Amino acid sequence: MTRPFGYFVHHQGRGHAERCAAIAHALPVDRPLTIFCARDDIFPPLPAQATIVRIPSLFEPTGGELASADWVPTPSTLHCAPLGWPGIREAMATMACWFVEANPALMICDVSAEVAQLARICSVPHVKVLQHGDRSDAGHRAAYDGAAGLLAAFHADLAQPEWDADMRARTCFAGGLGVDTRVPERELARQRIGVGPDEEVILVMAGGGGGGFGQAPLGVGARSRPAARWMTIGPVVRDWHATEPTNIEHRGWVDNAADHVAAADLVIASTGNTTCQQILAATRPWLAVPEWRYFDEQHRKADALAAAGVACVRPHLPSSADAWTQAIVETLVTHRPERQRAMIADAPAADAAAWLEMLAARLWPERVAIADPELSI
Repeated sequence: MTRPFGYFVHHQGRGHAERCAAIAHALPVDRPLTIFCARDDIFPPLPAQATIVRIPSLFEPTGGELASADWVPTPSTLHCAPLGWPGIREAMATMACWFVEANPALMICDVSAEVAQLARICSVPHVKVLQHGDRSDAGHRAAYDGAAGLLAAFHADLAQPEWDADMRARTCFAGGLGVDTRVPERELARQRIGVGPDEEVILVMAGGGGGGFGQAPLGVGARSRPAARWMTIGPVVRDWHATEPTNIEHRGWVDNAADHVAAADLVIASTGNTTCQQILAATRPWLAVPEWRYFDEQHRKADALAAAGVACVRPHLPSSADAWTQAIVETLVTHRPERQRAMIADAPAADAAAWLEMLAARLWPERVAIADPELSI
């Protein structure tokens, strides 16, 4: 019988779930997959061999938490491990019991340093999903150093400079993993979203992992380029003092973000993973403005994007009309569409699934021996 894979999915935003679903569909149909997540409503359709086990959130209290133990220090190997949280205890126990019952070939952690360490302590090989950020702390290092492999949903050219040769050698880079990177035809996309063929469109895009950009700086930007049609999709932070002109409109959440990106002449967006892959695939001029995230994830990713020459980066939205003009001109002048497209693999999910299967075969050679006696490990 084929040993199952386990998969922990963080439930912030939808990117982690969509990445998991893409891999699930690319794995062999005889590879059972058990997914542990606090939400089951964020997943696209999954194949028949995949099962979701709902676990309590590791991050959100429910009212039954102990309040009198926060004086106990947190060791440097842990990030989110408050004492006296029954939900965390139940979630970890659910996964540990499954380790015993299922004897899995691998546990994929997307993402939690604690879950990765739990798998290692329980003698289960794990794959850690690699994210950008300042993650040289003891907790992340324990999760990385003890992993059978690392999985990165981006191109190898976006690796951070401090990731050494050993770390890169253990990493499967799969640019575009989990994101539908098919690009609509530009003119058809414009027709679908109600934009004329000759209009200049500046798209401001925010994903589900954050709160969005502020209304006031966007108003300044729209006034600095009055002939352009500015659109926002996703959340926007309302500012009472914003004096927005009439050339900016807020469309909120849309189901056709790909059409908006394809139709745009320039995109302003943060550096969340799904957003990155959609813009790179569409090869649009990109003014990247990172949002706050744990471990400076988006800032370090923005650094990597700038170093690779695939985005113009600002640490925050420009705060004056002159600054907006300079940023937009720089974004257009430095645009390198061929470089952006090279960041997206042809079949990233298939690449990741094949790498996971290779890893499992190396860890559990009897499965390969049964499948093909001539193969050696």
